[in-house]
Amino acid sequence: MLENNVSWKSYNDQWDSYLTDKYQQNYGTVGKQSDQYCNICNGFQYQTQIMADPGVRTTHIFDTDQLYQDIRSGKLPAVSFVKPSGWVDGHPASSKWDLFEGFVKKIVDMVQHDKKLWESTAIFVTVDEGGGYYDSGYVQPLDFFGDGTRIPLIVVSPFTKPGHISHSYSDHVSILKFIEKNWSLPAISGRSRDNLPNPTASSSPYVPGNSPAISDLWDLFNFGS
Repeated sequence: MLENNVSWKSYNDQWDSYLTDKYQQNYGTVGKQSDQYCNICNGFQYQTQIMADPGVRTTHIFDTDQLYQDIRSGKLPAVSFVKPSGWVDGHPASSKWDLFEGFVKKIVDMVQHDKKLWESTAIFVTVDEGGGYYDSGYVQPLDFFGDGTRIPLIVVSPFTKPGHISHSYSDHVSILKFIEKNWSLPAISGRSRDNLPNPTASSSPYVPGNSPAISDLWDLFNFGS
């Protein structure tokens, strides 16, 4: 996106607190509690072209406080990545599922409140592959690393098909495939999963006939002509 001038931001809950106390050395002092920022959950934090350039880093990585400000001002970038902190991410070690639901609902409600913003937005809601919150099902051997357990993906948008449930195989990289298709962007690399084709039909709606393959999620939408 940097190379193709597609605007984007990564909003990470508790990022500002993390910046001032990266190793939580002040944890437990008066007025200072664990921020539960997840550094390994912010993929951009491990990209040299972002983190080694202060201008790029401060332009694209923010706390979720900035997300709420950008929504209120109607100035969201073309692509936004949002990561809750451990307090509200739904993980049983530090959070509860209803707290994650509340985190998501706040964002959805704010976007829908702005009619102009809402009419051009798709919100993808998903979780990581930790398991324990969803059902069993076919797991495709995509590559050497396989694939994770089945997890939910919900898309909230005025362009989604009401009540539609996609049976096309997808994983987290499907969101990147959607971004690449929507903005006519190249694949991340020559070996990344976004090079995989979209699934073709087989005897089972869940098993691609051309495995390995993952969906670009386009079947979830009705963009009209």
